[in-house]
Amino acid sequence: MTVVRHTDRRRTETPNAVMTTLASPTLGGSGHALWQVRMDPGTAGPEHRMSGEQLWTLVEGAATVELDGGDPVELGPGDTVVLPAGRLRRIVADEHAGMSALVTGPGDARAELADGTDRGTPGWIA
Repeated sequence: MTVVRHTDRRRTETPNAVMTTLASPTLGGSGHALWQVRMDPGTAGPEHRMSGEQLWTLVEGAATVELDGGDPVELGPGDTVVLPAGRLRRIVADEHAGMSALVTGPGDARAELADGTDRGTPGWIA
């Protein structure tokens, strides 16, 4: 059994969000990662693909998920979305409330931008 203490969590800030790693291969030894995403009102992540499936559960606020250019899907607190591997996606935080979500996926998943640029495994996942 591995216990990840509150004081061992990692915090990563990007221009779009703040990710707090709760467990990952380098933080607790799991093959899966679990992290919290917080986005300020109106903030949008970049269009990108992940090499592994991810599950997002909104805890606070609201968000819009765009997947492969299809119709945007609105999420509210308690909603969970399963984002398939390899599909182009973008998360947009509500313009008034922002959003907070718990996310899990494979700890070795790689990110690729819409233009094909390989961004590697994000630090909050590894």
